[in-house]
Amino acid sequence: MSSPSDDERPSFETDIKPLFRPHDRQSMEKAFDLWSVDDVRAHASDILEHVKNGSMPCDGAWPPERVQVFQRWVDSGMAG
Repeated sequence: MSSPSDDERPSFETDIKPLFRPHDRQSMEKAFDLWSVDDVRAHASDILEHVKNGSMPCDGAWPPERVQVFQRWVDSGMAG
């Protein structure tokens, strides 16, 4: 998976949705759908907090570059 360059605005379909594995989606499905742009937007601040502190996903923290892509997506207005 390649990350958008620093001057590119991340999109949900291309850059964010692929960050979440099927196992991640299943783990969270009682709360919300990680493959739904509307659900991820609605919970973006909580998701960001958890990926930053390493408590999400539950089987190991994301590498910093993934956290950065999610942060950029949030900061840039969470495009679909």
